[in-house]
Amino acid sequence: MRACPSIKDSTREERLQWVHERYVCIADCDQCGICESFHGQDPEHAFADYIEGRAEMLEVASRYRR
Repeated sequence: MRACPSIKDSTREERLQWVHERYVCIADCDQCGICESFHGQDPEHAFADYIEGRAEMLEVASRYRR
């Protein structure tokens, strides 16, 4: 898996594609747990600040650590 692109070195589309590739929903929440990790949110919504270039990935991900 490739590293997440930094905001300064990527476009919105590249960041969105990375989120889609990294957080693939397998439509079986008992096995996947992605939505649970993001408090019931779709990863695209959870990482909106990263996708839009307002915050780096690690900053946004830290919001969802338990």
